[in-house]
Amino acid sequence: MAITGWFVLLLGVGVIPIVVGTGLGGEPGLIALGWIALVVILLALDLALAASPRALRLERAGDRRARLGEPASVLLYLTNSSARTLSGIVRDAWEPSAGAQASRVRVRIPGRERRLIRTILVPSRRGERRSASVTVRSFGPLRLGARQATLNAPGTLRVLPPFRSRRHLPSRLARLRELDGATSLMVRGQGTEFDSLRDYVRGDDVRSIDWRASARRMGGQPAGGEHLVVRTWRPERDRRVIIVVDTGRAGAARIADEPRLDTAFEASLLLAALATRAGDRVDLLAFDRRVRGRVTGSTGAALLENMVNTMADIEPELIETDWSAIPSEVRQITSQRSLVVILTAAESPGSAGDMIASLPELTARHLVVVTSVRDPEALDARTIVDSRADVYEAAAAERSLLDAERVAQALRRVGADPISGAPEALPPLLADHYLALKAAGRL
Repeated sequence: MAITGWFVLLLGVGVIPIVVGTGLGGEPGLIALGWIALVVILLALDLALAASPRALRLERAGDRRARLGEPASVLLYLTNSSARTLSGIVRDAWEPSAGAQASRVRVRIPGRERRLIRTILVPSRRGERRSASVTVRSFGPLRLGARQATLNAPGTLRVLPPFRSRRHLPSRLARLRELDGATSLMVRGQGTEFDSLRDYVRGDDVRSIDWRASARRMGGQPAGGEHLVVRTWRPERDRRVIIVVDTGRAGAARIADEPRLDTAFEASLLLAALATRAGDRVDLLAFDRRVRGRVTGSTGAALLENMVNTMADIEPELIETDWSAIPSEVRQITSQRSLVVILTAAESPGSAGDMIASLPELTARHLVVVTSVRDPEALDARTIVDSRADVYEAAAAERSLLDAERVAQALRRVGADPISGAPEALPPLLADHYLALKAAGRL
């Protein structure tokens, strides 16, 4: 049961009969008691005439999945199974991070009829966003009080990573088509394979001339320039790309108002979309001291679908990552030479020491790339020296950048390629590095 402001107002109006009755010689206490009794009787009558909220039957529909930050429409159908008209307020109790635009809605449902409530959710966190119950408050005709009930109506919205970096995909796919032979650009290196023969044109590398094929075309006679043929090459396909995402405490830090882990997911999705279009096989491993998520054996659209579903529920753990276990986890995925991309925080020698110590076991067999997020505020702070506090901040920012450079040099010494950038810049930087490895024939 709940009372309304009208009930309180009606009690306050009782001051008038008390004053009038006292002026006519009445007893103020009895008048007040009689007025309160009258108001309570009216309240009881109002509640008796109100429709029962438990007569409602609830059904959910609408969107079940949405990307982080994008609106989702969830539907709630309310069926009044009683003969009375239900007039009241319905509150759909979504958790705050679901971002419900309006949690309380006024409804009027005649008997034996159904109404629809549409709620727009703009989630602010990944994972399962839930609504466990719906609270219904049914008012009587006098609006003095309401019958209230909380009904079980479980609802879920699965919030996936936003994949904002997909806007960089078309330009990278165009460069990939160049490397793949869709244009005249052909390369040859350790990671390329023979594609086809074509006529020689001015400017082609003479080392690509196939003299035997040219001789066969001329029947063994000396060949002129117009009769020469050259071999074309394309990047090898069916290579392995293993993405290792650090889900330890380093991933909980917020850089440019975004958790470092979310930036790692953005870079992973862009790289996976590009690599699977290139014909490579992509595997994902999310790890700290245990495997938090794994995606293996998927290709094409199924790969990104499985990756975003796996990433949706992963939150950083406030523990140190066990880097000594990473080489064995990679061996369980494949034993052939692969590109291993590690997304972590490589910003200080102290925190990155264990990771660097474990890398030689990986670089001995695989091509290793270590990516980390750089704080753009640190770059800006170096140039602001307007006050004494700014000078100290600039010195601290310069120190952090020098530490990051020392870590990068240590990574190069053990055979890994370091990449760092701001949250917005890191995903395309990683994609460009992947294409550079393809172009150089290293993958």
